[in-house]
Amino acid sequence: MNDDIRQHALLSISRTTPRAGVRVVACRGEIDDDTAGLLRDALRFDDGVSGVVVDLGAVTFLDSSGIHVLFAAHRDAVAAGGWLRIAAMTPAVHEVVQIVGLPTVIPCYPGLAQALNA
Repeated sequence: MNDDIRQHALLSISRTTPRAGVRVVACRGEIDDDTAGLLRDALRFDDGVSGVVVDLGAVTFLDSSGIHVLFAAHRDAVAAGGWLRIAAMTPAVHEVVQIVGLPTVIPCYPGLAQALNA
């Protein structure tokens, strides 16, 4: 399991690899125009990764910049033959995700374990 931590004043992101080919990108803080680039970089598929779970359980704010990054990462994952899943959204983030219809495109799960075992 590799740990990789990226930080910004409003967002910290840790990346772990709980099993071969699967990465968990856990976010804490706010995902907005100022921090979306950090998330974009963390979601790049590299090092033999075929699947990524984005853990949003500690995200307090998500705007259209973050939504765009998630859609783009999903598109790139599918194009590369991989997958992207979202897990553990806070109520505020869940509301935004529902409004934009993200679950119709990207599989969303109530918890990290469910997303990893889907």
